[in-house]
Amino acid sequence: MELTTAFIIFIVSYVLIISEKLNRALVACIGGVLMLFFGVLDLDAAFINHIDWHTITLLLSMMILVSITSQSGFFEYIAITVAKKVKGKPIPLLVVISLLTGVGSAFLNNVTTVLLIVPIVLTLTKLLNITAIPYLLMTILASNIGGTATLIGDPPNLMIGQAVEHLNFNDFLIHLGPVVIIIFAVVIYGMVRFYGDKLHVTNENQVKLMGVTASRYLKNKPLLFKSVTVLVVTTLGFIIQPLLKVELTSVAMAGALLLLLLTYEEQKVEEVFKSVEWVTIFFFVGLFMLVGGLKEVGIIDEIAKSIIYYTEGDLPKTSILILWSSGILSGFVDNIPFVAAMIPVILEFQNYGMTNLDPLWWALALGACLGGNATLIGATSNVIVAGLAVRANQSFSYMEFLKVGAPVALVSFIISTIYIYFRYLIYFY
Repeated sequence: MELTTAFIIFIVSYVLIISEKLNRALVACIGGVLMLFFGVLDLDAAFINHIDWHTITLLLSMMILVSITSQSGFFEYIAITVAKKVKGKPIPLLVVISLLTGVGSAFLNNVTTVLLIVPIVLTLTKLLNITAIPYLLMTILASNIGGTATLIGDPPNLMIGQAVEHLNFNDFLIHLGPVVIIIFAVVIYGMVRFYGDKLHVTNENQVKLMGVTASRYLKNKPLLFKSVTVLVVTTLGFIIQPLLKVELTSVAMAGALLLLLLTYEEQKVEEVFKSVEWVTIFFFVGLFMLVGGLKEVGIIDEIAKSIIYYTEGDLPKTSILILWSSGILSGFVDNIPFVAAMIPVILEFQNYGMTNLDPLWWALALGACLGGNATLIGATSNVIVAGLAVRANQSFSYMEFLKVGAPVALVSFIISTIYIYFRYLIYFY
């Protein structure tokens, strides 16, 4: 009875999340409470065993850091400065926006980065009197690709990093960074070729951009110095975390609390907390409870057995299956609930004789993060950009994005397959 109840609650919640007819945080939390109400989950077990408070706290800390830094005008200043460096030329500007988004998504997280980059893109394209759509599409693609490179770049990586104790910030950078750079270069080249003849800027509009003073965007210089310093120090803390022997979450918390303390006069704590993306936080809480219900009734264990049966416990087969299945599914459903369901499945493989699970983690990360580029609903950042575009009268359709996103995702999967095979799996043949 409990098994059927857990399955129905999870599927109905999942369908409602995908449909986006209701707020996804509301759906996930209602699903989690129903797991408690029908006795699938015990309240203590949910809060102690299933809700990953490390992930929740890390997300919250990064949101606080970026929220305060954004109030200084730092991100707008960087964008205007870089745009002036390329003299407002449309194709170099496309490349620059891609690089800014990719790097930002790797070290800030992709949702936060697109929220900062899109208004800048809209401002720049308005100044240059050109369509914003190619730049918005490239912002989506670059955010998902760049976010794949680090532990904090994309929520799926964050979830994997918190679930696997021996994987730290540097591991993600070392193992995923090289393939992300290759994919990024290929995608930028493809987009430049695709849009090369379609973007033109008049000399008059270039002159207009060159006349914009970037420094006017810097609203508060003391806040700028404090926030950028703490953000840089926190990022360095992530990198040297194995030497510090301190939890990644502790580093992020220390950075967020230090910045709140240093900026107490400039930024009211209440206002900072209002700017936190609480919808995302509560979505994670509800999601962990939903997946916890599946774990409690043994569904996760059965999925693991099925995959092992199909691949006969062969690591290369299992890795490639996880890469492509997670990639394809993440194109059509939000990658966060999918990864939340897959993490306990992969952990369960240890009970069936698999000792080296690292290739599976990299396959899951690449598939889930890069699969977000396939469709407009594949990742949270995609939906955010599309919503901002509608408000600015620069909207693009589901099919318009699909024509660009699906080929990009396919090429990304092929490159990732070759990379995983030659870096991790060739030794097993």
